[in-house]
Amino acid sequence: MAFQVESGPVSGENERIVEIAGREVTISSPDKIFFPELEATKFDLVSYYLRVAEALLNTAGGRPAMLQRFPNGATGTSFFQKRVPSGAPSWLETTTVATPNGTSSNALVVADIAHVAWAVNLGCLGLHLWPYLAAVPAFADELRIDLDPQPGVGFDEVRTTAFHCRDLLAELGLVGYPKTTGNRGLHIYLRLEAQWDSTAVRAAAVAIARELERRYPALVTANWWKEERGRRVFVDFNQNAPHKTVFGAWFARPRTGGQVSTPLSWEQVADVVPDDLTIRSVPDLLLRRGDPWSGIGIEPQSLQPLLDLAQRDKDTGLHDAPWPPEYPKGADEPKRVAPSRAKRT
Repeated sequence: MAFQVESGPVSGENERIVEIAGREVTISSPDKIFFPELEATKFDLVSYYLRVAEALLNTAGGRPAMLQRFPNGATGTSFFQKRVPSGAPSWLETTTVATPNGTSSNALVVADIAHVAWAVNLGCLGLHLWPYLAAVPAFADELRIDLDPQPGVGFDEVRTTAFHCRDLLAELGLVGYPKTTGNRGLHIYLRLEAQWDSTAVRAAAVAIARELERRYPALVTANWWKEERGRRVFVDFNQNAPHKTVFGAWFARPRTGGQVSTPLSWEQVADVVPDDLTIRSVPDLLLRRGDPWSGIGIEPQSLQPLLDLAQRDKDTGLHDAPWPPEYPKGADEPKRVAPSRAKRT
């Protein structure tokens, strides 16, 4: 993507102005170090997003985003901010999002890469995205399978679980798209037809987690309570609960090495070293290999095979899995209390 940079102070302050997508975005303190291991600055992060703009917008474009601000970069403290702050430029696109307790917020929409650069100027390293398009909020068009290694579990176990998940999806006629989380795990995404809400998508995620646990009980767990997970890979189905956000593809994580949540092909999963995927290395990798998620939105998939799997579980007497504590209790949800505490009670 073409862009222009005006260097030098503006209004007596240390700023640079970047022209992106026909917008002028001011970057204050551009030389502030955001990722010490790379000696990468705030402006380096903006430049990274400009280099991966097309691929990023292919997955994040049009989605509401939650801001997590790191005023002093990856080594500093952070705070979440759902609402776009006052004083935002008039061109900034926003939408209304809800939370589990019913409150609403005016959230950023990733309308173009200028919106991402604006968020970086606020101290956002990356963005947490809602699983729907702002233009179609009633339907969740992404299922996000979060493979979360528990303490003592290495990345090789996560990798093996990902391949098992790929094979399960293939049996059901579905295609999953993997990415690193930017930390210790992997995500697998399915782009869906706009027919189902987040409650249905979560039910499908529960069914995936339970089926993987049935097939590979020594490796995978669907247990919500940490005390029951053991040294296994937890398939976190509740990342698909309504109003949940997940860290977006191609965005930089708050780690001092500038690691990126990077989309992969399944061939690349076999030998990937997640810590090597940084804001320095990913743009060249993308240039050489192309975007492994370029086709993710071409043929949206049906959720029905997974809902059929969920119905099979229900027919055998399985109740709903526990919801996070901030959500109202579900009609078919078991008692929401850790097993050890239930025994003491």
